[in-house]
Amino acid sequence: MPPVPHGRLDDSASRVPAGGSGFCFGADLAGRVLLAVVRLNRRMRSQGANRTVSGTLLSALDTLRRYGALTPSRLAECERIAPPTMTKIVAELEDAGLIYRRAHPTDRRRAVLRITESGAEMLAREATAKEHWLAKRLAALTPEDRATLAEAVTILDRLSGN
Repeated sequence: MPPVPHGRLDDSASRVPAGGSGFCFGADLAGRVLLAVVRLNRRMRSQGANRTVSGTLLSALDTLRRYGALTPSRLAECERIAPPTMTKIVAELEDAGLIYRRAHPTDRRRAVLRITESGAEMLAREATAKEHWLAKRLAALTPEDRATLAEAVTILDRLSGN
């Protein structure tokens, strides 16, 4: 469905679907937020400088950049990803030369992961390309819309547990 033109009210959110028990504001809001985030995420992914590295890989790489050395299991926890999935992600990042693995300082059976210089550089390029794209779109908003969005970002961060 195309977006509702600015200034017009869309009453479709208050309509009861066939067979439905009635309007549920929370569910409707959840669906709208979910779709908006999915659509924005899809557009952001297409703006990256390196389209060969997935968003999942970039997220794991950024977590290593922010928190420093982590074990693969701790990285999986931070990313809320199952350990077997993280094993595949770590292998891809290592193969690409974006992270490296070293023995744990106190437990030689475990490994510690760190971002490489090329990994940090790639993250910076990705962030620059995506932030530039988004900044252009934010500049087109009214000051009121930007203020509302700034408040929404704080709420979205709380929702995501950050």
